Amino acid sequence: MSERLQVLLPTLGSAGDVHPFIALGLALQARGHRATVLTNPLFQALIERHGLGFEAVGSIELAHAAIRNPDLWHPRKGLRYVLQIMAPAVAEVYRIIARRAADDTVVVASSLAFGARVAQDKLGLPTATVHLQPSVMRSIYDQVPVGSWRWAASLPPWAKAALFRLIDGLALDRDLRQAVNALRAELGLAAVDRLLPRWWHSPQAVIGFFPEWFASAQPDWPPQTQLVGFPLWDGSADDASGGVATDAEQFLAAGDAPLVFTAGSAAAGSHGYFAESIRAAQRLGRRALLVTNFPEQLPRRLPGSIGAFGYVPFSRLLPRAALLIHHGGIGTLAQAVSAGIPQLLVPRGFDQFDNAARIEQRGLGRTLAQSAYGAGAAARVLGLMLDDDAMRQRCRGAAASIDSVSTLQAACRIVEGLRKRRAAGPQPGD
Repeated sequence: MSERLQVLLPTLGSAGDVHPFIALGLALQARGHRATVLTNPLFQALIERHGLGFEAVGSIELAHAAIRNPDLWHPRKGLRYVLQIMAPAVAEVYRIIARRAADDTVVVASSLAFGARVAQDKLGLPTATVHLQPSVMRSIYDQVPVGSWRWAASLPPWAKAALFRLIDGLALDRDLRQAVNALRAELGLAAVDRLLPRWWHSPQAVIGFFPEWFASAQPDWPPQTQLVGFPLWDGSADDASGGVATDAEQFLAAGDAPLVFTAGSAAAGSHGYFAESIRAAQRLGRRALLVTNFPEQLPRRLPGSIGAFGYVPFSRLLPRAALLIHHGGIGTLAQAVSAGIPQLLVPRGFDQFDNAARIEQRGLGRTLAQSAYGAGAAARVLGLMLDDDAMRQRCRGAAASIDSVSTLQAACRIVEGLRKRRAAGPQPGD
């Protein structure tokens, strides 16, 4: 047994960003370590119910306001809005880590938990950066879209590098650099010029929570990167019933495997998406199950062939589904891969375009632009997918490669190895 550690796990975002860190915390705890998740209080009850430590970053009111803000999913304003609301968390995360730092402390931080990187530079704490999706490990060599710009995938490396620098200068670096450098100045650290694409990766360890077959390592990725696989977790293993809620179970048992539609845990403005999805299912003569945390998005009366539910563990629902239609979040995508079913991705923002392109490239599903998503187009694509035996076979093959237990154990070993390597001291950045 390795030395007992205090592991601090700062992560910012929605359920898809928090669940992998709960999974990692539980795996570390099972190996004798103490794990504390630093995130929004929206997840406090869930985290503490599973016996993990919790530290609050931000407020529930802030989280609800962000989810309800239409700018969150705006094609041009969305990323800037997210970075702006993340900026105050830089100092919050740093101060929590500084207060709890001890000789046995290591930090495992999500992509946007920049306060953890500041703490690494100032306090010398052993730190790993976790990237849940390959889009943040961007490369001038990888042939995937840049955001929603599918044409950018075909750019030569020099042109893609210039495009990345332009995006950083106009938005990404500019919106977070001020918060990061204000804190660094307060702590007597040198300013960082470019947060992306280098500084935000810990120089000690970078964990890619996705498999090599989904996104292979590129020559311009940090050399300290290790890809470990998808860390599937939705809390279902703690439910002794072994199934889904009674009403969902009754719906599933009443007929053929349904189409499952979801827009993600943070999608509060998806009225049109669900309305068109219902019509698409009816055109196909298929049963459908709608999963949303916001029932006000749905019609008051649904056809008998359509069921609607709040949270349903995908690990138990999707193996009984025919297809999954969703926004392209990495956690939802991984659950569909694990279930061995095809998926239609309708990306709205952020990493979702890249995720969707990778699934389509590997023949595990199809993509449909949000602007083109309507009952007719969706029904046509879904009909083709339902008839595609080769795609279903590929999906079953991909499912056989998923081993979440091994993924989490590999990540734990990387975390435990951090104690053998002390931080090199303050990093001046690029």
